[in-house]
Amino acid sequence: MKKIVTAALAMCIALAASAEGYQVNTLSTRQLGMGHTGVALKLGAESMFFNPAGMAFSDKTIDVSASVTGIAPTATATLPDGSEWSTHNPVSTPLDFSASFRVYDCLQAGVTFYTPYGSSIDWRDNWPGAVLNQRCDLRAFTVQPTLSWRITPRLSVGAGLMVTWGSVNLDKGLVSASSMDAMLAGLAATGAGAAMGIPADYRFGTTTPASVNLNGTTKLAFGFNVGAMFDITRNLTVGASFRSKMKMTMDAGVASVRYANDLASALLQPTLGIINQSNFEASMPCPYVLAFGLGYKPAERWTLALDAQLTGWSAYKSLDVVFLDEKLTSFDQHLPKNYSNSWAFKAGAQFAATPRLDVRAGLMVDSTPVPDGNYNPETPGTTKIEPSAGLSFRPVKGLSVDFALMYIAGLDAAGRSCTYTDLLAASQPALGLPVQRTFTADYSIRAWAPSVGVSYSF
Repeated sequence: MKKIVTAALAMCIALAASAEGYQVNTLSTRQLGMGHTGVALKLGAESMFFNPAGMAFSDKTIDVSASVTGIAPTATATLPDGSEWSTHNPVSTPLDFSASFRVYDCLQAGVTFYTPYGSSIDWRDNWPGAVLNQRCDLRAFTVQPTLSWRITPRLSVGAGLMVTWGSVNLDKGLVSASSMDAMLAGLAATGAGAAMGIPADYRFGTTTPASVNLNGTTKLAFGFNVGAMFDITRNLTVGASFRSKMKMTMDAGVASVRYANDLASALLQPTLGIINQSNFEASMPCPYVLAFGLGYKPAERWTLALDAQLTGWSAYKSLDVVFLDEKLTSFDQHLPKNYSNSWAFKAGAQFAATPRLDVRAGLMVDSTPVPDGNYNPETPGTTKIEPSAGLSFRPVKGLSVDFALMYIAGLDAAGRSCTYTDLLAASQPALGLPVQRTFTADYSIRAWAPSVGVSYSF
């Protein structure tokens, strides 16, 4: 029984479902309009996220900015039988707040708060892939104090300390309806079902008999964000930045089982009930991000930017689960994931249409690091094409109101699969069901991401 319960928890604690699915690339309304570029742009306080070195080029005494983006993606899974199932996702709201001030002419200091990782998806309780995921809500927050120094008029460096924490709330099915119905059929055939008062024709059909909720918060994780920026010419700037890898660890997460009805509870609680008494510890990687950028002003009113961003998802080699109950420590899990590093390429342009109005456009291409055979629908990962547009209006000196809109189009992922252990089949060999099963579907992802921001400097 312990072995089955351990396998159940290990399958459920999928904190880092799909790599680029929980990395946020929608911070800063202004830069979202330019394809989320910024590694080689002098953005004032907002440079603390994109490249801390850029802040040192600011000539402002105080610079404050804030923005929020609303994202409600829709993912659709098309099964081999032709049926389609779509998510009903709540709106996620990545946000950032940055403030900097001048210490000396060549030295700026500041602090920024942002949401580097996050994911929210809801497939509902009774869709065919419920044993992989029903819903998932992952949130992460970072505070980063930063210093930026302009060593020469053309060269600057910057560094910030990242302090990150987060939470996970995940639901998934423990037992599939098809396996439960096979067990009911077996009970009916032997007469045991009638002795238990179960109608011979009773079946769960499309209802997931038992599900588990996993909820917990993480300990503080620490990392650093460093960068350098150099003006090659008056109009051409290059930059590079590096955000370090971190590991977010959940302490004493709580697991809670729920059953579809009294019958499911009566049949499954003796096996699954121990989960309600189990606390767990698990970890997920916040991978390193290495970015290179080029900024160019071909004319006084134009700004062009190109960024290339490498995310070190190869750090996500396994999902490690450690049980805090001494009776279960022998069942600690180290589940292989084997993600690959991935690139995102970004391009953007800004045009100063009037002294008070800037207009922007951009494009981001974000590749997926998820192996085809390890494709979990918690946040389906596909390579994404993301065009954007935006504008800023300055009603008075020093004040800017910003708007942006990005469209996120995931390239359709056909025939993606994920293999899992059927817990009921494993615990009831007499059923004659396959213990290892594979869920296969074609996935598509679409989303709109509107963003609004405001900044003030003097």
